[in-house]
Amino acid sequence: MKPGRRVEVLAMPFWHRAAVVAAVIAVSLLLAKLIDLRMARRKLAPGVETRYRVLRRGIMVGVVLVGIFSALLVIPEVRALAGGLLASSAVLTVIAGFAAQRTLGNFVAGLVIAFTQPLRIGDLVEAAGGEGVVEEIALTYTVLRAADNTRVVIPNERLAAETIRNSTIVSREKVASVTLQVPLGTDLQELVDLLRRDLAGDHAPEVFVSALDANATVTVRVWAPTEAAAELAEADLRLRVHETLRARGIWGAAA
Repeated sequence: MKPGRRVEVLAMPFWHRAAVVAAVIAVSLLLAKLIDLRMARRKLAPGVETRYRVLRRGIMVGVVLVGIFSALLVIPEVRALAGGLLASSAVLTVIAGFAAQRTLGNFVAGLVIAFTQPLRIGDLVEAAGGEGVVEEIALTYTVLRAADNTRVVIPNERLAAETIRNSTIVSREKVASVTLQVPLGTDLQELVDLLRRDLAGDHAPEVFVSALDANATVTVRVWAPTEAAAELAEADLRLRVHETLRARGIWGAAA
């Protein structure tokens, strides 16, 4: 039976073999996508999600590679090679050979980033000449969403080799800060005490004299839970500080 089957495969028309190859690859792509969609349903913490996304893409690539090698089994000229790759450790040899290339280097760097986590999805970072919120950590690159809603795409290999400034890896709290200029003849201690009383209900307020030049510079700070909240808090601080200056008859400029 086996010799008969071999002749039958060898006699298979080219278009038939091509159709089988295309069908097997299409099924493997569909299976990889279904697995990815199934795994993507889970809602996880940022740290776990970073590892999970890289794992999902690694599984997808593995399924597609197995599908491609399986499809090649119907081509007599490469059947022996494809079978050997599927049945032995030759797959590891192939992967090791490609690892020296840039693409596999980025892939390995992506795994390192996912498990050591110098940055996580949702972190505000500055790295490799880009700055923004980490939106995606893919197999070979990382995407940052900049403040103007553009995307900065950084190869993982470069990201793993350069210094990363992560503003939110410990806490997402940001400081909202404004400064105001008042005449040197102002009773600074009284003004500072008054501003501190006005801000007593805010989170960790700080009021202090930060410079004495042509005018006295008073700095006012409060903490906000996120960067967006800090921007709104700064706008609110300017209004409140200006109202305090007007109430005291001091016309200063908040900045």
